[in-house]
Amino acid sequence: MNPESVAPPILLRALRGESTERAPVWLMRQAGRSDPEYRALRERHPAPLEDLFRNVELAVEISLLPRRIGVDGIIFFQDILTPLAPLGAPFVFRPGPRLESPIRTAEQVEALQLYDVGESLPFVGETLSHLRKECGAALPVLGFAGAPLTLLYFLVEGRSPGEAQEAERLLGEAPEVAHALLGKLAELTIRYLEFQIASGAQAIQLFESVADLPTAAHYREFALPYQRAVFEGIGASVPRILFAKGLRELSLLKASGSDAQSIASHRTIAEAREELGPDAVIQGNVSNRLLAEGSLDEIERAAHNCIESGQRRGHVLNLDHGILQHTPWENVVHFVKCAKRN
Repeated sequence: MNPESVAPPILLRALRGESTERAPVWLMRQAGRSDPEYRALRERHPAPLEDLFRNVELAVEISLLPRRIGVDGIIFFQDILTPLAPLGAPFVFRPGPRLESPIRTAEQVEALQLYDVGESLPFVGETLSHLRKECGAALPVLGFAGAPLTLLYFLVEGRSPGEAQEAERLLGEAPEVAHALLGKLAELTIRYLEFQIASGAQAIQLFESVADLPTAAHYREFALPYQRAVFEGIGASVPRILFAKGLRELSLLKASGSDAQSIASHRTIAEAREELGPDAVIQGNVSNRLLAEGSLDEIERAAHNCIESGQRRGHVLNLDHGILQHTPWENVVHFVKCAKRN
């Protein structure tokens, strides 16, 4: 068969804004702690997470676990903090992320050194290339990175941000230091995502996981310009998705230069398109809490309503955030089955 005659995967067609026979589905954190097979694997391989990420064979195996339930995309197993170690800020997981010396001064920012991603993070490229070969033409592989402001919050707090008092203090009292750090992180993220694309990633998602923490003014000054820089820097060779946790001003998602916007669950897909335009490509947006705590009937109803709102056109079914740890795996399986029959 002529390879050019094979239709692109449904996920990539939806991310390009095309009408599809159904809404493709994948889930943030689909390869993780809610999956009993992942938990069993971790019992067999109890190494620290930072070591697990560097183990190509295991990273590929974990990435592929959701394939058995019928998802339409495989996001590779890694962490948004991975590219920070060669920069000079190695996080360890005990069990949450920890950085021994948080970055809070101009001198510390200056000491962070950009590097050749292929040389310093070869396991990232190897994992993606193995996944691309394993998944074949029908199942696309997604890459991802943390957005610059999200990485800044982790670096400044030295852990998961929480209330992020130190990061907010830096933005308010030393904006020049924040911008210097963000500029360096934006360049690193461009290099990191370019390497992922060259290694086989067919779409990428930028995670602004702290979008619900800064003030609106700080988001506009410290998040948005660096999102734009990343998306402009990597170009449009693959679809580019922006996820910004809890962000309610949807116009800011579009202003980032992303091709697809992953939205929270407070608005329907139809309502989002009223604000973003009728041709907006939308990802989401069933509540991850509903998936964790709702009945199977409630989950099916939510999936159906979301798909109908998206009109099977430029819509990727997903959650409003990652799968919660206490989510019953049967709920996840049921959600994907619902997507396939709607």
